[in-house]
Amino acid sequence: MSGAFTAGLVVNPVAGLGGPAGLKGSDGDDVQREAVARGAAPRAGARAAEAVRALLARRPGTRLVTVPGPMGEHSAWAAGADHDLVFIAPPADAVRPAPGGAGGAAVRLAPVPAAIAEVGGAGADGGTGADGGAGADGGAGAAGAGAVAWDEVAGTTAADTRAAVRALSGVDLLLFAGGDGTARDVLDAVRELGDAAPPVLGIPAGVKVYSGCFAVSPAAAGLLAAEYGEYGEYGERAASPGRRGAGGLTEAEVVDLDEEPYRAGLVSARLYGTLRVPAARERLSGRKTGSGTLAPGTAEGIAREVVSRMRPGVRYVLGPGATTAAVGRELGLPTTLLGVDVVETGGEGPRLVAADVSERELFELVTGREAVAVLSVIGGQGFLLGRGNQQLSPRVLRAVRHLLVLATQQKLAALGGRPLLADTGEEDTDRRLGGHVQVITGYRESTIYRVAAANEEHI
Repeated sequence: MSGAFTAGLVVNPVAGLGGPAGLKGSDGDDVQREAVARGAAPRAGARAAEAVRALLARRPGTRLVTVPGPMGEHSAWAAGADHDLVFIAPPADAVRPAPGGAGGAAVRLAPVPAAIAEVGGAGADGGTGADGGAGADGGAGAAGAGAVAWDEVAGTTAADTRAAVRALSGVDLLLFAGGDGTARDVLDAVRELGDAAPPVLGIPAGVKVYSGCFAVSPAAAGLLAAEYGEYGEYGERAASPGRRGAGGLTEAEVVDLDEEPYRAGLVSARLYGTLRVPAARERLSGRKTGSGTLAPGTAEGIAREVVSRMRPGVRYVLGPGATTAAVGRELGLPTTLLGVDVVETGGEGPRLVAADVSERELFELVTGREAVAVLSVIGGQGFLLGRGNQQLSPRVLRAVRHLLVLATQQKLAALGGRPLLADTGEEDTDRRLGGHVQVITGYRESTIYRVAAANEEHI
């Protein structure tokens, strides 16, 4: 492929499906069906469309190439983007190349389905409810704005992702939407391609996004892709000496967790390899770091401080993580390490209201009640919302209204002044959460730290 800067797009349309459902991942047909039963709906296509809009707004001349259906084409249509299609296998109908050969735009033989046209949209009242319909509170539920029907995306596999990457090997930069499992599939395909593989960049859309090859948000992915396209002369491959790739690429790690042990509360991250990505530290997530090197008693001190602040009759939503799990231990309650739990204190002592809840269950538990969300920070990345705690959707956050943020001084220092990040999938909510918050760093210790929307251009 030559001429204008060419960006490829591959979407794992079921990525992130298990997050709002509290399933800690989306691997496997059974897990995906259970997620749908719990009120979740696919959103990866909407996040991919957001990245494409940001890319084309910054660099309108970009040529977009993708694959048919929910693995890319639907997101391109939703973004209003002219695009070319590369077929993984010849389809029976639905699309055909326009006159003029492979360089022409793709022409559909049937109207774009309504669900596709609305991939990046919202309900008439500004949001959607947990079932994908209009939310009475005007906000997004488990499905969220831009969710599409399950039957539009069911049946896609890791093999499809690998095939799509191979089909798009001729692009200057390949954008892929998914989570850490998708990154592993992309890595496998890149290894098969060898020197023919293009550089890549991840659009965060999964439950777990701990690998360093992802941008901090969909819009950041689009902006970084556009900036990468501005180096050198159009049509030069990113790896060409002295051209777009000169100083413009870096190696980023691909890590993942085994989802079965992860659901059982066992965290064991494995490094699978590295991918070449555009170099821009401020717009890349960076690899998640653990809390294993913390001084003894640090989490316990934070937990003591949190418990000392708890008030009777208030429901406290404990997000996932080792620090919040220490709060459960301090209360003497069997809370989960990686789930979202709801606790309450009172005259009869602390009680566990519900453990490992889904977004739908959480919304019901906090609506009409005074509630506080207790959240820890992901080490190395700085994410406060949108990574592994998608149960705290925009509508839940509107019901909760108040946050207690927990982090050690070491974890904050490692961020090097970068803000804590919110990526709830709803820009208005992310902006509302922006500003400065008190962060509990120990017993009777706290500091003030900045929170920013992950989609902010300067991030």
